[in-house]
Amino acid sequence: MTRPDTDITLVGRLAEAAGDAIRPFFRARYEIETKADASPVTQADRAAEAAIRAILDKALPTDAIIGEEYGEKTGTSGRTWVIDPIDGTRAFIAGRPIFGTLIALLQDGWPVMGVIDQPITRERWIGYAGRPTEFNGSPVSTRNCPALDKAILATTGPQYFPGCSGEHFSWLARQCGDTIFGGDCYNYGGVASGHIDIVVEAGLKLHDFAALIPVVEGAGGRMCNWSGDPLDADSKGDVIAAGDPARIDDIIEALATADHAH
Repeated sequence: MTRPDTDITLVGRLAEAAGDAIRPFFRARYEIETKADASPVTQADRAAEAAIRAILDKALPTDAIIGEEYGEKTGTSGRTWVIDPIDGTRAFIAGRPIFGTLIALLQDGWPVMGVIDQPITRERWIGYAGRPTEFNGSPVSTRNCPALDKAILATTGPQYFPGCSGEHFSWLARQCGDTIFGGDCYNYGGVASGHIDIVVEAGLKLHDFAALIPVVEGAGGRMCNWSGDPLDADSKGDVIAAGDPARIDDIIEALATADHAH
């Protein structure tokens, strides 16, 4: 069961706790480890997720939790909290404040609430199904994009496209007006606030994308996979975010065209 006002208040507490855990480590000296998937993890990642889990365990003991650093806790309520304590760990390590804490609430596998929180610049987007997305307490909206050649396209980096999907992204990029790299979840906040038109990524995990969906869609945009299907807990993580839903078909067509464009 969703309780919008209660959930939104709680997720604000969770984001604050994560930010308090992260800030002392930013541009400081700390340990960096490399995980099995070759991605980096820091003490800040673990401290932030532990802070979020401590609050959830006490406030909502029957809700399930899926976290990037501490795995899965089963629940009985049908609700699941999905945590990425630092989305953009490489940016964090490099001292760039374009990472974010992602917290999502899923009801029966579907994202109903999401938060993108940037604890250094203190920027926070909150999306909740059926409500307008808010940025630092005020509603925001995506912008219209009349054509791909007018669009700003963003992705974290070309190296993150597995297999031949990088060719598909490159073909899309050639159709767009401009392409920017870096930003992780911060790009999706840019879509929600009307500064970026499109984000395309591949191979994301649930904790990477679950929180982004309510944020982007509550601001008037749309998120889907590369086939145009909605994203849920079972999606494989090939993601499109469009500020103007009218461009979704153009994006999908451009991604598919790479197969016979050579």
